[in-house]
Amino acid sequence: MANRYSVADIATLFPDLMHIKDAALRDKVAAVWDEALTSGCGGKGWTFDEIRAIPFTLLAGKIDLRFVEHLNSCCKQCIAITKVLGEVFGHRVPVNLDALIAGSLLADVGKMLEFDKDAAGRVIKGYYGEMLRHPFSGVALCYKHGIPPEVMHIVATHSHEGDKVERTIESWIFHHADFIDFDIAKVLGKKAT
Repeated sequence: MANRYSVADIATLFPDLMHIKDAALRDKVAAVWDEALTSGCGGKGWTFDEIRAIPFTLLAGKIDLRFVEHLNSCCKQCIAITKVLGEVFGHRVPVNLDALIAGSLLADVGKMLEFDKDAAGRVIKGYYGEMLRHPFSGVALCYKHGIPPEVMHIVATHSHEGDKVERTIESWIFHHADFIDFDIAKVLGKKAT
């Protein structure tokens, strides 16, 4: 089946996709997103406008932060952290930046399957999401598209599912970037109530 969305299309959502130097990896990341977008939302698929409107999290109350913004924020944080680590520690802290960017852009791809819309059009956790959290469905999508294990590791371990395994440097970087956004969202959610 041909892809519905090209690499350039996916890059309109996630511009840092183009910072992945390995073109084959960049293509695979876009292919994962293409499948998630076309098969998610209970099989109905998501439009770009719909995913731009999805809240960053359903766990922090009514906040004005969006899912796509969160992924872009985390990716930019990961790139910045890598730069700082390189400036301070040099090569003593090796970071695979391609894997980190790919992992940061794919960590929440499973939410396209986890989320659905109710009869009123509100984004909710759907049946699929009740059965499988996004790290699991994200890894499944990644595996199907030949994403390397070091990238799937970031997807698998970015949330509490990774608390009992030894994370890689890249996974730790993404994990903390992710929780910076999540913890800020919780603070904002409390203020909104």
